[in-house]
Amino acid sequence: MRILQISSASSFGGGERHVVDLTNALVQRGHELFAALRPSSPLIQRLAIPAANIKTLPLRNALDPQSARGLARFARQQRFDVIHAHMARDYSLAAYAARRNSGTKLIVTRHVLFPLHRLQRRVLSQANRVIAVSWAVANQLRAQRLIDDERIAVVPNGIDETRFVRASRQFDRQRVLSQLNIPDDCVLIGTVGEIRVLKRHDDFIRASAIVAREFPETQFAIAGVDTSVGAQIQRQLVELVAQLGLQKRIHFLGWLDNLEELLLALDVFVSASETESFGLAIAEAMAAGAAVVATETEGAKEVVVDQKTGFLVPIGSVERIAAAMGQLVSNEALRKQIGTGAREAVVEKFSLTRMVEETERIYLAPD
Repeated sequence: MRILQISSASSFGGGERHVVDLTNALVQRGHELFAALRPSSPLIQRLAIPAANIKTLPLRNALDPQSARGLARFARQQRFDVIHAHMARDYSLAAYAARRNSGTKLIVTRHVLFPLHRLQRRVLSQANRVIAVSWAVANQLRAQRLIDDERIAVVPNGIDETRFVRASRQFDRQRVLSQLNIPDDCVLIGTVGEIRVLKRHDDFIRASAIVAREFPETQFAIAGVDTSVGAQIQRQLVELVAQLGLQKRIHFLGWLDNLEELLLALDVFVSASETESFGLAIAEAMAAGAAVVATETEGAKEVVVDQKTGFLVPIGSVERIAAAMGQLVSNEALRKQIGTGAREAVVEKFSLTRMVEETERIYLAPD
């Protein structure tokens, strides 16, 4: 098949990891893949497709006429079997291109639980299939009655566990932590994700303060980029760290190209988010063998089995987050048991191969 993936992403997060892993795996399965991206897209260097197969367009918003016409021309020239859009603002552009090319299927993936505006809802109803990355997303779509149930397909995110296998072969925790200016004899607790209010990094920091008082051997890491104007959110978090006297214990790492190594170095991974449609970072931490503490978002509850592959705690409960962190810090055997169970669960339930095969079947299914 000839497949076009569309993403207007300007930063790299869980949804973008999904697009890259899906695209590269489909190439390995013998399909011809193309991508429509912004000129500065972080996906360009990560996609294993020829440069000639990448079309750069402004992709400014859902009503960008230049990009809509450019996509339609590109689709007409390449005769795609499938056009697959991954961000809500790209849905209408993808739909325009598909409508002008008879025989091209429109597939959209819904990665988040945020509300759709009127145009996005209308376009969603025109898709041949809507892929939900979790049952939580599918249930929201069904509740809104935007599309017939039979056109909604649940395909949980998949993790390329081989990334962590490869990284572990030459993994040296002492070297990794030294490069990050973190003491290598610590118990390391960390969180990964774009620095946004809804990720509730402030709850993580406050819980870390509680744990730091009881366990002096602990260090804490926050990996992620603040894309807000002037990085205002991170500045507030840095101020909170200073107020709590944790400047030497909490490390802001920014963007990491070697995220696999950080996850392998973590003893405990924490997600304090108030909303997760799936929780890709949680699943990646589990694949690395970290013991997970996650708030009870809809997505996390689909990934983590409480007390078996991680701990689930109430959203916004700093005390419960800290208590779960402390329990894992104080019990190395429990940490290893939870981490081992988490890694096995990811391989069994959330493999990349399973995700790609299910997506491929959707592409091939008759209308």
